[in-house]
Order: sequence, then C-alpha cells, then structure tokens
Amino acid sequence: MRKLLKIEGMSCGHCVMHVQSALESIPGVKSAKVDLLERQALVEGDALDDQALRAAVADAGYRVVQIIP
Repeated sequence: MRKLLKIEGMSCGHCVMHVQSALESIPGVKSAKVDLLERQALVEGDALDDQALRAAVADAGYRVVQIIP
C-alpha cells in the first residue's frame, strides 16, 4: 500500500529528516520518502492508517493538508 502526503511547514533538510523519522516510527510503515521541494512524502507499508500518519506528522511539528491513496 502507498499513500502520498502533502505536508505544510517543511523548510529545510532537518525538517525532511524529522518528518521521515516520525513516519517511519509508525507500525506498518516500511518506508517514507520525503521531498522538500514538492512538500510531500511517499509512504509505503501495510494497512496504513490516515489518522496515524497525520498524528505522526503533527507530533513532528508539521501539518498534513492532503492524503492521496
């Protein structure tokens, strides 16, 4: 399963690492590739829960504005 997250608030490489780490800490997430220029993250894994993805990004200090299945 793949999901594309549109994220607001990232402005540097540290932001990318912070968001990637937060997403990869969610059970079931196999990988998270965060793109600073596109302001998005491609998340791959099993049974990805939108609410858990949003919460992890919010806890990292950013905001998911859209999740595209």
